[in-house]
Amino acid sequence: MASKPNSRPKMKTHKGTKKRFRLSATGKAMHRNAGTSHLATGLSKKRRRNLRGTTSLHPCMEPSIQAALNGYSN
Repeated sequence: MASKPNSRPKMKTHKGTKKRFRLSATGKAMHRNAGTSHLATGLSKKRRRNLRGTTSLHPCMEPSIQAALNGYSN
């Protein structure tokens, strides 16, 4: 099956972005907080507690993340 003469190749999903971000149902880019993987004993309990879970990315960065994910999420 031959491709169309003016067809462009498909955009690939950026795998590094796919590992670090996921899109919420409303399209927000959600990510894990930094500083949670190890050496947490030096942080206060309040700081450790507030770093739990995921947070949404700043709205100005969402279009670039959505373009890198190419419509896909985890």
